[in-house]
This record gives sequence, structure tokens and C-alpha cells, in this order.
Amino acid sequence: MNFNAEKEWLVIVNPNAGRKKGIKDWGRISNLLDRFDFSYYPVFTEYPRHAIQLSCDLIEKGFRKIIVVGGDGTMNEVVNGLFLQRRFSTTQVMLGMITVGTGNDWGRMFNIPKDYEQAVAVLKKCNTYVQDAGTVKYMSNDGHNHRYFVNIAGLGFDAVVTKKTNAQKEKGKGGTLLYLINIISSLFSYSYTDTQINVDGKDYRNKVFSMNVGIGKYNGGGMMQVPAAVADDGLFDLTVIRKISKPDLIVSLRRLYDGTIASHPKVTTYTGKEIRIDSSEKILLETDGESLGHTPLEFNIIPKSIRIITGAEAN
Repeated sequence: MNFNAEKEWLVIVNPNAGRKKGIKDWGRISNLLDRFDFSYYPVFTEYPRHAIQLSCDLIEKGFRKIIVVGGDGTMNEVVNGLFLQRRFSTTQVMLGMITVGTGNDWGRMFNIPKDYEQAVAVLKKCNTYVQDAGTVKYMSNDGHNHRYFVNIAGLGFDAVVTKKTNAQKEKGKGGTLLYLINIISSLFSYSYTDTQINVDGKDYRNKVFSMNVGIGKYNGGGMMQVPAAVADDGLFDLTVIRKISKPDLIVSLRRLYDGTIASHPKVTTYTGKEIRIDSSEKILLETDGESLGHTPLEFNIIPKSIRIITGAEAN
């Protein structure tokens, strides 16, 4: 199939996003793109991390306007492909999204409507915002690795819940309620870890239950684990939930949704450009809902490096 990279939009579709809504709803979405007079070239992911390769290769061929049809994980992969390509600076490429995933937390941050027609209308208006990105170095079975991310990295208990949820998604289960159920069911099998945290050169030691490193505010289908995060301030927001009793945590779950988690006496928050984390035992890592590796970890901010299409100013 021929394409005109200079004039067309590249549309990267994840068929499996949102319990296969990506493929089930593609007909409706493509009809809307046609009705709004988009000229576009669609490609479909075929396996995990395929969007990294597709976006990198096709940006190298000249595409500078991309629509992601998928969830937070698909957007994460496209951003990683954007950083891997060498033809354009990252801010010369524009990213928009039609959300079909289960969490859609990146889209929530930037007021991307879940309604497809409204989302396409947002893309047509093409109001842009330049947000920060982050990179994390981590360990895995393959040795040292690194990954870019645009929303939130979760560590410890958060990453355990995400890993469990992702495994269930692969079996066809999904929805934001599943994440909440997994929080409650995992509480009694997870403890805390002695952790060393370094934020911009300052050391802190804590017995840590869970942590989140945020560029955006939302994860887990609407939770605000880093409620003070600003997506273009050149800083990470770090929320650390220290050793906490299980009953206290259950009672405090509402704080994860109403944005008051930072005021809990067992919670400490930090801001910084560089964060290093090590631990007495392996602490698992996830970024933008994708399960990765484990400690030791090194986070670095990349200020104002991603140009995105937004429905309104970031929340």
C-alpha cells in the first residue's frame, strides 16, 4: 500500500486494546476519520512492543502526525519508537490519541474524550501541548535495560498489582474494577521493602510499601497516586507509601481516588529531575501500565520533549 508521509496521518491501531475493542471498533473509528476528512495510513500491531518498531520505522520514512488507537501501553510504545528514530527531533512529531484501552489514564490527564466522535473532533482541532517524558534504567532477565514513559511508573505493590492485572488481560479479562479487585486481593500477600531513595543527590531510607514516579496524575483507571504532578514542569513527582498496616491501607483507598493520598501520615512526596532507587530485595517496576523489570532503578526527566494533541489544558 502506498502512502504520502508528508501529507497523511499515520494511524497505529492496537487490535487487542480494551479487550479487542481496537479491532472491533476500527470500522466505526475509520468511518469517523473519513467523515472528518482525515487523510491517513493505518497500520496494525501484531505482537507486544510492535508499535515501537512501527512508529520508529514509519517516522524515519517521514510521518510527523500520528494517531494512536489503543490504550496507555500503546501510547507508551509509540513514544519509545519516537525516541528511537533519528530523522526528526521528538517535538517535530505530533501525537494524538483515540482511547480504546481499559485504563486510559494518559487520555484522562489531557481531557481526551472516550466518545470516538468527540475524540476525532479533538484531533481535527489539533490543539497541541508539549509535555515532559521520562526515562528509566532497570534490571531484567536480559540484564540492563531502559524505557521511556509519559505518564506514571509504579514500583513495589503498584507494580505487583499491574503485573497481575496484565496477566488477566491476556486471558480476556479487563476493566478498571479488575485493578481495584487486584489491589484488595494482593494486600495480604505483599509486605514492605527496605529501600534507598536518592532524589537529586539527597538520600532517603524508608521501609516502602509502594511508590509512584509521575509525569501525569492518573493511573489504575482514575487513581491519583501523584495528584500534584504537572506534565510540563521539568520535574518528576514521587509518592512514597511507607510501611502501613493493611486495615489502614484499605480505609485509605478512597484517598487514591480523591487526590488526598499525599496528606496521609504514612505518605511522603518528593520532586526532582533524577531519582535513583535501590532495595534490599527486588522491587518490581511498571511504566504506563506495562510490566518491566526491577531494581536498581534510575529515572531521568526529559523536559518538554513530546508534542501531543490535547482536548484542553492538562488537569
